[in-house]
Amino acid sequence: MNFLNIEYFLAAAKELNFTKAAEKLYISPQSLSTHISKLENELGTELFYRDHPMRLTYAGEILVSRGQEILDKRNQTLNELRDITDPEKGRLSIGISHTRGLVFLPLCLPRFHEKHPYVKLEITEGATAVLDKALSDGEIDLMISLVPFQNENIEAVELCREEILLLIPDVIAKILFGENVDSAIAKMEKTGDISPLKTCPFLLMHTENRVRGIADGIFEANKIKPQILLEVENIETLLELCRKGMGITFYPHTLQTYSQARKFEGLYAVKLKDVSTQNSIGIGYMKNRFLSLAGREFIKEMQEAIKR
Repeated sequence: MNFLNIEYFLAAAKELNFTKAAEKLYISPQSLSTHISKLENELGTELFYRDHPMRLTYAGEILVSRGQEILDKRNQTLNELRDITDPEKGRLSIGISHTRGLVFLPLCLPRFHEKHPYVKLEITEGATAVLDKALSDGEIDLMISLVPFQNENIEAVELCREEILLLIPDVIAKILFGENVDSAIAKMEKTGDISPLKTCPFLLMHTENRVRGIADGIFEANKIKPQILLEVENIETLLELCRKGMGITFYPHTLQTYSQARKFEGLYAVKLKDVSTQNSIGIGYMKNRFLSLAGREFIKEMQEAIKR
């Protein structure tokens, strides 16, 4: 069975449109159709109903459920053989959120590349849910994120502690609490009760983000239906809008190291007494998938970098 035909089939199955799939594969629709036809001839069955809208046949649905697994096994086998024949070469794909990459990758990547110059590095940046799926599908080898990971098949190596802070603009805090702002903030930190903020505007990440999940849990624990003014994908955008007084947000403490000098100017950074705000950052890889020497060495390098 031709692996390239399977790759092209999965792309077509995802789009259910040969023209769109061909564009993403950088080939012509005719070439894609030829690859699909060859695969159908090899399997002795049609994989698509080619009417409009195009649909998968039952055989196509089965191959979708198995196709990625087939390619994943191929990649694992190639990685294992590559480790035997030349462990200092190969490819290492790492997934991380946009902003966390600004903090963690510069700590490790230059030194890792110096030690392993022939390992091709690929970085995938995105939301937690997107990276979770990419790791499960074998599109990336490692993922740096908050732990525990939601997928129980991911093995996690802890790197450092993480605390999610509640950031309140000075202007909002002073309007809300007046001269008692310092004592009100201190009480909030001690009790974890954020109910005094129930009428305030909140700036939040999209729902697929882990920090957003933690925020939603805090709202639920405090029986608050937040007044969500804005939802965005980039947490640095939230921080800047928060600094401008537009609303309250949640922000990981480790990211404070990026542009630290001006990070929390004009803000109250509240450390809530809530177990959900206490987390760890870790590197994850699939338990049932071979991890190359490059992957193992990257984990060691990152652990050493965090300690320095």
